[in-house]
Amino acid sequence: MGAIFFCLLFTLTVFGFFFLLPLIFLLLVFVSLLLLVLVLLILLLLVLLILLLLVLLFLLVFEFFL
Repeated sequence: MGAIFFCLLFTLTVFGFFFLLPLIFLLLVFVSLLLLVLVLLILLLLVLLILLLLVLLFLLVFEFFL
């Protein structure tokens, strides 16, 4: 009885491990992709902000010289 229970437990554990491992891997990939997208969006916003500030500075200097 104990051997059968142990065999069942072992197969369930191995199956669960091999079944959960790809799921955890996919979850990690998904989360890392989301973080990458967020970082790229933040960088894009920063670049746009810097460009806007440069344009405003250029306009100020340009009007000052005119």
